[in-house]
This record gives sequence, structure tokens and C-alpha cells, in this order.
Amino acid sequence: MSSGTNKVALVTGAARGLGLATATKFLADGWQVAMLDLLGDTLRAAAQGLGRPEAVLAIETDVTDPAAVQAAVRQVKDRFGRIDALVNNAGIAIFKPILDVTLEDWQRVMAVNLTGPFMMVQAVAPIMRDQGGGAIVNITSISGLRASTLRVAYGTSKAGLAHLTKQQAAELGEYGIRVNAVAPGPVDTAMAKAVHTPEIRADYHDHIPLNRYGRESELANAICFLAGSDASYITGQVLCVDGGFDSTGIGLPTLRGQRKNS
Repeated sequence: MSSGTNKVALVTGAARGLGLATATKFLADGWQVAMLDLLGDTLRAAAQGLGRPEAVLAIETDVTDPAAVQAAVRQVKDRFGRIDALVNNAGIAIFKPILDVTLEDWQRVMAVNLTGPFMMVQAVAPIMRDQGGGAIVNITSISGLRASTLRVAYGTSKAGLAHLTKQQAAELGEYGIRVNAVAPGPVDTAMAKAVHTPEIRADYHDHIPLNRYGRESELANAICFLAGSDASYITGQVLCVDGGFDSTGIGLPTLRGQRKNS
């Protein structure tokens, strides 16, 4: 993407994982970055580790709290004077069989994964409108496009976020605000390493044409592209960054075996 000198990105869920990788990529491209996360100590340590105090603002924030969201956005505007990109990355997952999911589980996942991005955009979009435009990238998931077990709340929240992306793009385009989404497939995050058993990893490999998990840096590249000027005529899209996982039907493992034996 082109140089982002003097541009400002706001990234939620930025204390670790994909959010931190995205903040790091923005900084490398010359942007200033506001990092929001509920994990205050982890966030502050991550921001300090970037070594760019003049270009980084860390704010401990709960994206499900309307007052906290408004206060955080005001703090970013006061510090940097503008917001050119918003990345709605904060999210949680509760993996349970559908009949074991409690109402509290459901409401918590929806609050963070769907209502949080809604409130962040409501707070940031007027700033972007008044400055002449901006870009928003919502982080959805392949689980919002393909149903699977244990993901009734998580997958449904991400499916809702994919549609919210299109709704926001349709209504904010006239203000010069582009809204897109990135849908990650299996990525080698700390959470994936903790919860994906060798058997699960093998199953994923069997159904990914590129035959590997993605890297956080690869997701960050896609996010920053959509936030930058090189994507100036792209809006309302959900980009799967998944090694081809969403495009693949049944039979890939068998076909690979036949090809090797032919």
C-alpha cells in the first residue's frame, strides 16, 4: 500500500495476535496507531514493545461499553486530530455444543463480536465524514460463511458482522467512507495453537488448498491493503484470507492422494 504518513489507524483488540500484527504493519507503513483492548497490562506492554511512543496511543477499553467507546474515540481524536482507518478486530469465541450454549454465552459473544463493531463505527464515522472520508475493516471469520460444530454463537455473530459490513458500506459510501471485511481462515495464532489438537490441524490441512495455516502477518497485509489508498474503489466486500478453505468442497484429500499415485 502507499505511504500512510500522517494517517491514523484505530485498531481494537490490539494487545496481541492479529490486532497487534495489524498495528505493527500500520506503523511500518508510516501510520500513527491507536491501540484499544480490554487487557490493559498486555496492551500497554505491547505498545511499549513497538518502540514508537510518539506514534502509538494505547487505551484500555471495553468495546461493549457505549460510554467507554465514545470516550476512547474522543481520546484518539484529541491526540492525533483525525482517524483515517478503523479496524474492528476485538472478538471472543465460546465453543460449546449448541444445546449447552447459555443465554449469557450468546449475549456476550454478540456484544463483543457484533454490537462492539456497530458502536465503534457509530463513534468513528462522523469523524471520518467531517474530514472527507476514511476506511473501515471489520474482522469476520470463515466461521461466518461456513457452518461448523461448536460455533453457534461465534459463527452467527461473524455472519451478522459480514452483513453489517455491507450495510455500513451502502450507507456510508456517500461520505467517502469505505467499509470492507476480512474473513480469516485457520491462522497460527496463540489461541489456535492452544485449542487445535493435532487431529484438528490435520483436518484443516486436508481441506486447505495451500495446505497450511495462515500467518498473522498475512492477515495484517490484507487488512492494511483494504484500509489504504490502493483499495480506493473497493467497498462492501468480504475478503477471505484462508488459503482457499472457503472455496473448497469435499474430496480434496482423496484427490491429492490420487494425484500423488498417478
